[in-house]
Amino acid sequence: MAIPGKKQKCPDCAVPEYMLTYGDMVTLLLTFFVLMFTTATVDGYRLQLILAAFQGLGNFTGGNTLAEGRLAELGNNVESLPSLQAGRSLAQARRLAVSLFQPEIRTNIVRVTEDERGLVISLASDAFFEVASANIRIEQTREVLIKLSQLLSSPGLENRLFRVEGHTDDEPTDPNGPWPTNWHLGSARALNTMLFLTEFGSPENRFQVLSFGEFRPVVSNDTPEGRAYNRRIDVIILSEGNL
Repeated sequence: MAIPGKKQKCPDCAVPEYMLTYGDMVTLLLTFFVLMFTTATVDGYRLQLILAAFQGLGNFTGGNTLAEGRLAELGNNVESLPSLQAGRSLAQARRLAVSLFQPEIRTNIVRVTEDERGLVISLASDAFFEVASANIRIEQTREVLIKLSQLLSSPGLENRLFRVEGHTDDEPTDPNGPWPTNWHLGSARALNTMLFLTEFGSPENRFQVLSFGEFRPVVSNDTPEGRAYNRRIDVIILSEGNL
């Protein structure tokens, strides 16, 4: 018996089944747009720092709030993690190098690359040295060497080590001349480059000097262009694994 004054439920007024799927879709869309908004308003580098920290949470699972600042469980500030800070300083050095050497990069006198050794600034030997000589053409290259010295002395690289590598092509030297082998020529060129860099202000105690002679070509020595490309001095801001 119906109770007077009380609204009765309608047996035919049930919510359609498609509303469940529709509700899920709306919720997912809302979540999607919230995520888009969140990542769009966070600096990309800072977001990478936060995400990288998840890899080091160890046994901590769930119930943690990760912010950009101090992590209570780890006792570390994300931005002070050594590997992240080191990577950031190398990235800043690359941006500075590309900015400093724009004219020389356009004319192929200087190349700026990165590999497993670190940040590599390659100087074309033909522009810096006389043929079959370790004497630097200082009047023509002084400005480039000064800019390179400024880069090596820039903030953020205070604890970095630098390596100067001498590379030659595979053409033999004159055994009766001052450089009996390409090892000798590459070594003398690397050493003279380092000495000029220190004269222009780079810290001498953070350098290493090596010669690889003809044995680390970047392209084939089969053509004159390839040999010219291989004749180079690599000045390297060493990565953490090569210190």
